[in-house]
Amino acid sequence: MNKAVNFTKVVTAAALVSLSGGAIAADFPKELRVDFAYYSPSSLVLKKFGWLEQDLKSENVDVRWVLSQGSNRALEQLNSGSVDFGSTAGLAATLSRANGNPIKNVYILSRPEWTFLVVPKDSPIKTVADLKGKKVAATKGTDPYLFLLRALNDAGLDKNSIEHVALQHADGRTALEQRRVDAWAGLDPLLATSELEFGVRPVYRNVAYNTYSFLNTTDAFAAKYPAAVKKVIANYERARKWILANPEETAKIIAEEAKISPAVAKVQLSRNDFSNPLPGAEHVKALKAAAPILLEEDLVKKGTDVNKAIDALVDPSFAASIIK
Repeated sequence: MNKAVNFTKVVTAAALVSLSGGAIAADFPKELRVDFAYYSPSSLVLKKFGWLEQDLKSENVDVRWVLSQGSNRALEQLNSGSVDFGSTAGLAATLSRANGNPIKNVYILSRPEWTFLVVPKDSPIKTVADLKGKKVAATKGTDPYLFLLRALNDAGLDKNSIEHVALQHADGRTALEQRRVDAWAGLDPLLATSELEFGVRPVYRNVAYNTYSFLNTTDAFAAKYPAAVKKVIANYERARKWILANPEETAKIIAEEAKISPAVAKVQLSRNDFSNPLPGAEHVKALKAAAPILLEEDLVKKGTDVNKAIDALVDPSFAASIIK
């Protein structure tokens, strides 16, 4: 009897190894580390109500929330193993994957317009072309920075045409308002705050150059804990539906968590489209259209197959069985 039991265990373990590409699949880790970000309304709602904690209680899983201040920070945390799920812009995740970091997108948080180029209200700068030789703040490795590069490219310029000032988002806002830089590629809710409270004005907007808000995990975590990945997606889906049904309450939660005014929170929320949470062809197409800028600006090694990286990044398999 013991031999039969042991044989069964061996066969089961071998099957799990085969299914997970080498890692033995398990149900759940002891602790689940999830980032939250002021640019991700869904994460703030989920953190506020504790739905994920409630859902995982029966599995004896602790949930730890970790603040991400930008896509670059979320990616650093994912790649260092300090979070299991990180919220980033789609193109920032593409850049990370193309540079060899084994992450995958498992859920679409929203389709945002969270970034554009702004200048002080009385600035003489009227177009992107006017930025030539000017100081422009943007956080490297984030959607605002990549938005800036694409805007410059459209105007016949490149990153060497300006004086790029590498600052984290909050510091970029301060630098613009103190006129230490001429322009800023901002990020909500900081961008909306600066618009409403300081009067900065857009010099270039393009919704298509705002890449999607991605929820990412690592290849290793997804292989080892597929049930946990699905639990997280299911709870983010609950938050998405709640946001659609309760926009006023959502704005209050954003204001409370991000310590911004309700008016700013409403502007930020209005710039998010929550209608399509399933990763798929729409997102792959948008990222492949944006991919050339990564090569043109030497952000990835020459010869890198960025399209292949995008195909590996966008994974609808976990969300497909959950999203109805």
